[in-house]
Amino acid sequence: MARVRTGVRAMGAVLAAVLGASLVGCSSTGGKRAEERAAQAAEGRSAVDTPRWTFAMVTHSGDGDTFWDIVQSGAKQAAVKDNINFLYSHHDEAQQQAQLVQAAIDKKVDGLIVTLAKPDAMKAVVAKATKAGIPVITVNSGSAESAEFGALTHIGQDESIAGEAVGDELDKRGRKKALCILHEQGNVGHEQRCDGAKKSFGGTLQNLYVDGTNMPDVQASIEAKLQSDKSIDAVVTLGAPFADAAVKAKDSAGSKAEIDTFDLNAKVATALKDGTLGFAVDQQPYLQGYEAVDLLWLHRYNRNALGGGLPVLTGPQIITADDASELAEYTKRGTR
Repeated sequence: MARVRTGVRAMGAVLAAVLGASLVGCSSTGGKRAEERAAQAAEGRSAVDTPRWTFAMVTHSGDGDTFWDIVQSGAKQAAVKDNINFLYSHHDEAQQQAQLVQAAIDKKVDGLIVTLAKPDAMKAVVAKATKAGIPVITVNSGSAESAEFGALTHIGQDESIAGEAVGDELDKRGRKKALCILHEQGNVGHEQRCDGAKKSFGGTLQNLYVDGTNMPDVQASIEAKLQSDKSIDAVVTLGAPFADAAVKAKDSAGSKAEIDTFDLNAKVATALKDGTLGFAVDQQPYLQGYEAVDLLWLHRYNRNALGGGLPVLTGPQIITADDASELAEYTKRGTR
């Protein structure tokens, strides 16, 4: 089964305990009520009678990124359960993302979920939200800045820890020279991933910056690097869509390097099963979206908080071929 870092297991245990308590409760009828709430949500009906608050999520996603489809899937399901009007917007340019956050503030939303891939560009507008009394939760990126910016908590993986997990896994696989593919310059989380891998990896790791908005360019850049350096025996991409480009680049270059990736989707699960990919690092994006909405609802309803001042970690989990078969059905329905 997937291997989870120690710190992640500890936080996951806390999360599971809280969620379990909320579902089951203390009475003998708790299980029945939980089943009723689940059935209501499955039918598209709210499981609560709280006001219909409006929560907005604004991310740094580009167009067509399957990772954020999974985040939205979790957020939307929680929104149905919690009687929330859920608004989603995104832009991969930091200034435009900040403008979208400002638009949500102007709409006087009841809660805000943001990513901090480029925190400097987001600091002022997040401060405006908190000053306006809008509770903010950060997800996916920006765990180091989340509390400083006034967010209630951060939900996601620690990118440095995730990178270190990759370095450890590369060592276990006997790799000696790895390439870390950064597809979005200026994204602090991506830098942290590669830096973490470099820190724990016993071999040599080089960064390769590519234009993530141009997939043919991504493939060509990786291919050129593999052709010029046959000693590279591992390529690590930082997002599932880029793993396929790396596989094509490897084949074109005649390289024997293992291709590994961050994030999981149906295509990655299939590639893990057939050996095209070596391993994937899953940060459970569905959980990031679901918990962000649910925790905002809990804050509005009951002033609950989770994390105790620390990020609520949803990863990393190292996923291999042994795990892929079990997870495949979940990736196909868009929840892993």
